[in-house]
Amino acid sequence: MTFLSAPTSLAIEFAQLLLTGCSVRFSTPLRNSEILTPSPSDTNKRIMVEVTDILFSPRCDTILVGDSGVGKTSLLVQFDQGKFIPGSFSATVGIGFTNKVVTVDDVKVKLQIWDTAGQERFRSVTHAYYRDAHALLLLYDITSRSSFDNIRAWLTEIHEYAQSDVVIMLLGNKADMSSGRAIRRDEGERLAREYSVPFMETSAMTGVNVELAFTAVAKELKHRAVQHPNEPKFQIHEYIEAQKEKSGCCSSF
Repeated sequence: MTFLSAPTSLAIEFAQLLLTGCSVRFSTPLRNSEILTPSPSDTNKRIMVEVTDILFSPRCDTILVGDSGVGKTSLLVQFDQGKFIPGSFSATVGIGFTNKVVTVDDVKVKLQIWDTAGQERFRSVTHAYYRDAHALLLLYDITSRSSFDNIRAWLTEIHEYAQSDVVIMLLGNKADMSSGRAIRRDEGERLAREYSVPFMETSAMTGVNVELAFTAVAKELKHRAVQHPNEPKFQIHEYIEAQKEKSGCCSSF
């Protein structure tokens, strides 16, 4: 646990700056118990401000996008609850979200993950959430040629409505359904290279690469938020490839 020792007025001012001056929204506001308010006769009292939650628990809005039926909800449930419930989800109507805390290098990162509807009639709703997104996971179904062909249209929307520095990751979902594969792995890799975004195939059913996808996003966002001057820039592409090599055959189909 990290503490900051400072005179009362300075510590309070610093805490307020932390809460208002950073581009990353913080999930945990400064609690009253974390500041010992001095009495008027004790103006020089020094206090301890716990900054762990303030500095290192940024809330990162992450949005799942892609055509209806590509498995966005199932992917989210697999990541959040570690299970797959076949046939239990109808098409998402509108948008919903869940919160998940991911520990990255002993740092807690809060992902607020938004599950969006893929149907055309809900696109205007989805667009409204792009602007505040820190990361976008763009999914297609490896058994559906149309969902893959529509990726370019999704990327066009993302570049139009999202922030220029948003983290984008391309995911080929349902990788467990090899017998029905319509999109070769190298097609996904080639498209990802064209748009300079990281790529992996995932399976909401088996859980393959699901945690890796979200962890990679969390690491990227954490490094952006709290990177030290002498710390090398986090390379999300290299991290993903290294992790897939570690897991060997279990990372691909």
